[in-house]
Amino acid sequence: MDKKIRLDKILSNLGYGSRRDIKKVIKNGSVKVNGEIVKDSSYKLNPYKAVIEIDDTIVEYREFIYLMMNKPKGVVSSTDDPISRTVIDLIDERYRVFDPFPVGRLDKDTEGLLIISNDGKLAHNLLSPKKHVEKKYYVEVEGYVTEDDKKIFTEGVVIDGEYKTIPAQLEIIDTDNISKVYLTIREGKFHQVKKMFKAVNKKVVYLKRVSMGRLNLDETLLPGEYRELTEEEIFLLNNS
Repeated sequence: MDKKIRLDKILSNLGYGSRRDIKKVIKNGSVKVNGEIVKDSSYKLNPYKAVIEIDDTIVEYREFIYLMMNKPKGVVSSTDDPISRTVIDLIDERYRVFDPFPVGRLDKDTEGLLIISNDGKLAHNLLSPKKHVEKKYYVEVEGYVTEDDKKIFTEGVVIDGEYKTIPAQLEIIDTDNISKVYLTIREGKFHQVKKMFKAVNKKVVYLKRVSMGRLNLDETLLPGEYRELTEEEIFLLNNS
């Protein structure tokens, strides 16, 4: 990547201050590029190839961030909400300066895997209806889940009175008054999982997404916790 960017823009985008603040810092001689003091805010450089320092501390440049969160109940999958806390409220300011957003959504009462990023291309690839990226959920429902339910899900379930879902994979873990299953779907209609079970006269009482594409939730993350994706995990997402 040979794109050159203004020095003040690079530093402000990384959260080191407003453009005005950054201009003062640069003018004061506190910024070095490849070991040389640069006092011109409009100086352009390739941030991937140049070494930038502020007060002798090296600046780590990156264009995109990729976070995996185990979304807890009670927060909304949004960048802003006038009433409820959002998943963005849960992450540190050093990530918020990148203006990230949740890639897709989980209902307020749903837990599990949520990707937070500012990579629009990745989001489009994962969410595009044409891609049919698989999403796997652990589900607890009221009532006995049967082999007939499994067959119905495989053939597609009619929800909202007229829409027939893409064939889904239902795996029964335990069937009882409260049944435990895994459900894998390849689309993301509003409240889809709940509506699919409602169509077979069952009510979802617990819902947790455990994978998206080829990426699995890190089960060591407690609800509300998050971490950066590894390079391997980013590769898995991009090739889902």
